[in-house]
Amino acid sequence: MKWLILIVLTSTILACSKSKPASESSQETVSYSEQYRPQFHFSPAKNWTNDPNGLVYYEGEYHIFFQYNPYGTVWGHMSWGHAVSKDLLHWEQLPVALSEYQDRITGDSTMIFSGTVVVDKNNSSGLCSGPECMVAIYTSHVHKNGEGILQHQSLAYSNDKGRTWMSYDKNPVLSIDRKDFRDPKIFWDNDRTQWVMLAVIPDKFTVQFYKSTNLKEWSLMSEFSDPQNTSTKIWECPDLYQIPVANEPGKMKWVLSLSRNGPAHSYSEMLGYIGEYDGTRFTASNAFAIDKGKDYYAGITVNNMPKEDGRTVMIAWANNWAYGNLIPTAPWRGAMAFPRELTLRNVQHGDTKQIQLFMNPIKELESLRGKELTNFDSIDTRHFELEAIVNTAKIDDLVVGLLKAEGKNIVEYNVAEGKVFFNRTDIGVFSSNKDY
Repeated sequence: MKWLILIVLTSTILACSKSKPASESSQETVSYSEQYRPQFHFSPAKNWTNDPNGLVYYEGEYHIFFQYNPYGTVWGHMSWGHAVSKDLLHWEQLPVALSEYQDRITGDSTMIFSGTVVVDKNNSSGLCSGPECMVAIYTSHVHKNGEGILQHQSLAYSNDKGRTWMSYDKNPVLSIDRKDFRDPKIFWDNDRTQWVMLAVIPDKFTVQFYKSTNLKEWSLMSEFSDPQNTSTKIWECPDLYQIPVANEPGKMKWVLSLSRNGPAHSYSEMLGYIGEYDGTRFTASNAFAIDKGKDYYAGITVNNMPKEDGRTVMIAWANNWAYGNLIPTAPWRGAMAFPRELTLRNVQHGDTKQIQLFMNPIKELESLRGKELTNFDSIDTRHFELEAIVNTAKIDDLVVGLLKAEGKNIVEYNVAEGKVFFNRTDIGVFSSNKDY
């Protein structure tokens, strides 16, 4: 081993990372000391959450909207929860932004499924009270007696930085009369001065591309599917973003990412394609797994990142549909993965090179660093950052044991395979669940 460094993340910083629901009085705070409560990843104060929605930066705030059940700790009554942050680390939970509602005539209930928030900078929608406003486009999931009837895309808008939302009076803005048609992700195509929407037909393993000039009227441009796809897992939560190739100045590539969920909510995962987008159609050159762990799903990128920032940042749900409703947490269930910066690099593989996606924790994490240790055998802390440089010429493998007080939680670096493994089979927390 060349060197090993451990940085203790201080409790005073952790105390600042509490999420405080706006509905609570100023005298009340979330304890943040519940068993299994994440200390760095966003989690709601209580109740169920899954997919992140509407990630957007606007006027000094990062917004995260998220699939949320205001009434319980399992999936249901899907609405949009809401939280804001100045640094992607410390979140303030706000009241529910978009709530499930019932049609007064038909009696059908409509849940608020996944979608996007954009900043309509030129008031192209005509819905802004000033020169710009926030616009949300989401899947309205119409259902009765627990059965889905129809999914289409609807619009809401906010003129007060996302604190209150008005429903567009001519919803839906896009419908193809299908039971399953969802998860719109929208971005502004500056080269062609138009809005672009990606939405999926899940059971047809298809991403559709639409265009609009006003966010209210959409026309189909193209479709993307993978002829090599042999999986029966439905497609969800698409996203498209352009990233520079770090070691080839001036070169840019497009990445299409999506999530796949197995039959009966079995093992779920994220998939990505690197390719080209010509303003109408996406053409893929290679496919890859976005994350090879079990708990990274429905990841989408943050819209309207500051120009001087230049990063592509993704947040995903840190859970899996195979056991998401069962994880032993209370009074909340579900959390978001730590925000990651996405980069591309051209990597040598034998005689050929291939562009690959890399992910790293955002740089803001460094602000949580406290005491640095370089000589230690063991420490008594639950919150730390571990960095290691390994001289692979001198050792055959490296095993680092973590959280030994709670069981045998093992991280293993296999030098021969060049892979890192995390084995949670025997950690004693939730190991009775075979999928976990």
